[in-house]
Amino acid sequence: MNKWSSLYFFLLMLCLLIISLTIFSYSDNPDSNHETIPQKIINVRWNKDLKFADEIIPLDNPDVAERLERELIINTYQHTSTLMHLKLAGRYLPTVEKIFHKEGIPDDLKYLAVAESSLRNAISSAGAKGIWQFRDAAAKDLGLIINEYVDERNNFEKSTYAACKYLKQLKARFNSWSLACAAYNMGPSALASTLKEQEENNYYNLNLSDETNRYVFRIIAIKEIMKSPDIYGYYLKSSESYRPFNTFTEISIDSSIHNLAKFAHEQGLSYRQLKVYNPWLMKSSLINKDKTVYKIKIPVQ
Repeated sequence: MNKWSSLYFFLLMLCLLIISLTIFSYSDNPDSNHETIPQKIINVRWNKDLKFADEIIPLDNPDVAERLERELIINTYQHTSTLMHLKLAGRYLPTVEKIFHKEGIPDDLKYLAVAESSLRNAISSAGAKGIWQFRDAAAKDLGLIINEYVDERNNFEKSTYAACKYLKQLKARFNSWSLACAAYNMGPSALASTLKEQEENNYYNLNLSDETNRYVFRIIAIKEIMKSPDIYGYYLKSSESYRPFNTFTEISIDSSIHNLAKFAHEQGLSYRQLKVYNPWLMKSSLINKDKTVYKIKIPVQ
């Protein structure tokens, strides 16, 4: 082998060695098998002079600021839930606003319904139900009818009036809307005991369970995002929001309906349409031995 052949062989072997080392190095790096995900995640910002129901939020307190920031970050980057909140807001919040204005409840508290149920007739593990998440006993105390065939916790308008009544009771007892919200979450008796034990009268100074520690901040974060969604990266046209169920007539019923499917068809509806507009009807029949007057919504096509 002449010297040029030897040199050529040496260079070839050197190239193969470099290629081998590169391959082994690449395979040892688990991240090298993935392309960079094109996204921009930034920290959130907020107005330093935030208020909730006209009550000052003490954001000069680092603990308070950090708790609010946590909820803003979680709800900002919880894309599916937050987008659905924005879409459902068009269906439900205008009605809540009207009822709250009539009943003297601060507008900010409408976001409590979002925090409670994501604006759906949800059922919690503790048995709370409806958009306002009332338990059975509390709902009955507030005048809602609950029986085998009817559950007015799922009646949006009636349960919203019940929420107003309850929130006003809590505000009268604790003299603060933020404490009223905390009591809505943990129960008024438990909150009263905690206030006495910790010798406090301000929500932001209390040491509570993790859920209630976060609860009012979650409502505030939801409020900030839903009031100015574009600031937080959400762009939704008004036409993309869900429309209210406000095109309907009402039929007053004070007797039993043994077959709701047949009743729906007689009104020119499907059984599904009847249940969508009247989710408080719990079964396929309405047995009404007490002759209670119920108003059934019939959507106008």
